Amino acid sequence: MSEKVLLIVNPVAGTRGGRTALFDILDQFCRAGYEVTVQLTQRQGHGRELAASAAAGGYDMVCCCGGDGTLNEVINGIVASGSRLPLGYIPMGSTNDFAETLGLMSIPSLAAHAITTGRYMDIDVGCFCGDRCFSYIASFGAFTAASYSAPQDLKNAVGHLAYVVQGILEFGNIAPYDVTFRANGEEKKGRYVFGSVSNTRSVGGIVKLPENSIDLSDGLFEIIMVKEPKGASDLNKIITGITSSDYSLDVFEYFKTDHIEFDIDGNAAWTLDGEKAEPEGTVVINNLGSAIRLRY
Repeated sequence: MSEKVLLIVNPVAGTRGGRTALFDILDQFCRAGYEVTVQLTQRQGHGRELAASAAAGGYDMVCCCGGDGTLNEVINGIVASGSRLPLGYIPMGSTNDFAETLGLMSIPSLAAHAITTGRYMDIDVGCFCGDRCFSYIASFGAFTAASYSAPQDLKNAVGHLAYVVQGILEFGNIAPYDVTFRANGEEKKGRYVFGSVSNTRSVGGIVKLPENSIDLSDGLFEIIMVKEPKGASDLNKIITGITSSDYSLDVFEYFKTDHIEFDIDGNAAWTLDGEKAEPEGTVVINNLGSAIRLRY
């Protein structure tokens, strides 16, 4: 029997290319003998609902066509369902950090063809405060709001450059937070302008991580904490470190862990894969090792 695929498409992701590419994507799946059902997301959170019901609907695989935010919804749905349905991803967003890290095809028809070949990889997923998942990044502070505050028409027009522009605009308004964090049996306190818990090599085209140190299935996050700059020298170190992916400088805390807790004074907004989150109280983040089986 043919494998049944649920293809979840965000029609407004990126430059809205999912609409024009849909025929070529379907052609690849049909040529490979798959039975495909297409669902277009209609509202925020719809991708999660569709993915969560896929296993009960008798599907053998879920395929997501959209940006990092759409992928986040679909991953949340699969994890919430408790299923191990394979996930295919056809990147159609403005930045596609996750796809860049994995080296996925950027041409939709080629990405679809790669999925039909059946290559698998188990990847880690982050659990944020027990009720939301993220595929590659949870962060607060400088640059964070760029992912959800950059205007959609700017994202559609210039892609990931929109995040860079927005991040530069925000950099002049850095506000430090008093943060206490606990990981690997240690507790640290300080004033920080940025913090990230990630499983990626790129964040919004702004922050890069050393490629040879990232393993998406090692059960560990990479943590970057950027200390409050005390003057122009520290600010220069921050810019130098971020642009060169060198986090050994004394303005950074950089380490790996599978569990971390944050207490942050003030109202710190977070972003999960580019989607805004406003948690209350202690933020607890756990690594769900190999929670998603990616087909690519």
